[in-house]
Amino acid sequence: MNLQDSINNDVKEAMRARDREKTGVLRLILSALKQVEVDERRKLNDADATMVLTRMLKQRKDSIEQYIRGNRPELAEKEQAEIKIIQAYLPEQLGDEGVSAIIEQAIADIGATSMKDMGKVMGRLKSQLHGRADMSTVSDRVKAKLG
Repeated sequence: MNLQDSINNDVKEAMRARDREKTGVLRLILSALKQVEVDERRKLNDADATMVLTRMLKQRKDSIEQYIRGNRPELAEKEQAEIKIIQAYLPEQLGDEGVSAIIEQAIADIGATSMKDMGKVMGRLKSQLHGRADMSTVSDRVKAKLG
């Protein structure tokens, strides 16, 4: 069963359980997936769906920061609840040690020594870490290692 089918089934279960919050978030996910399918005129695979979910997760995190700065904790809590639901459909996130080990390995494999090699390192890391770590954080770590 692919990711979209799993989400569809979970929408039905949430509706049966009368869980409005979860039903709403799952419908938002399906809507975002369908929008990408329509825009690109193709059926999404699980990797594409993971990219959409990762983008949704990043949007929610950005919103939380803005709500906290705007002194709107109730809206930040709502976004945090949505993040928990979205994360359930993403691959398990790697810890700091796991990410650091993969970064070190990529730098060693490529033989990167300066910021000129940043693109090569990030290209390799993107395929290995996509959906399993926040790529902006990974980028910052690579800059620190190469800089």
